[in-house]
Amino acid sequence: MTLTCKTAGESHGPCGIAFIEGLPAGISLDIDFINNELARRQGGYGRGARQAIETDSVTFLSGVRLGKTTGAPLIAQIANKDSRLDDLNATPPIHKPRPGHADLAGSLKWLTNDCRNTLERASARETAARTCAGAIARCLLRAFDIEVFGFVRGMLDVVAPTEVSPENWRAIRDLRDDSSTYCPDDASCKAIIAHIRSAKENKDTVGGLCETHVFGCPPGLGSCVQWNEKLDAKLAGAVVGIQAFKSVEIGLGAECGWRFGSKVHDPIVFSKDNRDACHFGFTRPTNHAGGIEGGMSNGMPIVVRGTMKPIATLLQGMDSVDLQTGKPARSDYERSDVCALPAASVVMENAVGFEIASAFLNAFGGATMDVVRAAHDAFADKAKEITPS
Repeated sequence: MTLTCKTAGESHGPCGIAFIEGLPAGISLDIDFINNELARRQGGYGRGARQAIETDSVTFLSGVRLGKTTGAPLIAQIANKDSRLDDLNATPPIHKPRPGHADLAGSLKWLTNDCRNTLERASARETAARTCAGAIARCLLRAFDIEVFGFVRGMLDVVAPTEVSPENWRAIRDLRDDSSTYCPDDASCKAIIAHIRSAKENKDTVGGLCETHVFGCPPGLGSCVQWNEKLDAKLAGAVVGIQAFKSVEIGLGAECGWRFGSKVHDPIVFSKDNRDACHFGFTRPTNHAGGIEGGMSNGMPIVVRGTMKPIATLLQGMDSVDLQTGKPARSDYERSDVCALPAASVVMENAVGFEIASAFLNAFGGATMDVVRAAHDAFADKAKEITPS
């Protein structure tokens, strides 16, 4: 079973669309959960005026009946209230590309000196559809007690000291949900707000660091057989595919390059009393690998971090070129945010969730949820048989 998703969404277009194939029949879709994820993507300190216009919610055009997936391709729609793509007053031509954005590369690719079509398609409005797809996929994961949790870790000189574990993540989620920056540490939240305010006053922008944890994954999701089947490769691609993300780390990430192997690799411990857990009793006192070894989940929590660069649209503009004249010019301004880091953390959380669901169905896929559960349970029973007694 292969789970795939294609998305569309333009800044001033009529709607965002997610086209999902490979979902088994019988997944109970939690509409309130899906819409809540869409609402969280619109929130967070530092967002622009657009979020006061839109109130995102999902409408299913196919693949769902009576609240459950049918096994057919699922099409989810998130309508735009601010749909003015053909209004030249609202969407005038853009001839002065923004450094750091897709404007110039897209104009050259599609052989035009008007950046408008490129910036519309490259808009982060598309992430509403991707967030929706991830939330749908997480409805499948939650049926198998696999949970995904993301938050803002920090920005600039701020790094939240929060330690996340299978035991405390729900309490930390409550703290995150009470935070206007989606950072669960109060002191860090206040410092992040100060940085965003400073950026706004200076007509600048700011990015930061997001983090996602996945709990309850069985060992063996992904593969060590082919490079493009590795779970960490899939996750890295999904995260860096989010607008403005420039780096991805699994577990210790870049820190691995500055340590000896004895300080990187996680010792293995076995306890037969924990054979019924998702890791079948094989645990680690540390989790530097971030739950993935050799391209496969190892039963420990999966930990992914992603770095979002500052948004490329600056109110002050930046040095650029007028594509009509070739002369130096300040880049054009398009309605934007000072900081979209909280929203990006929601997109990342759901993008990770979608890839975990895809790997899960690659391992245990079937046409219906009953078949998927039977395959999963049969694997778990066999895995327990080979563990030490």
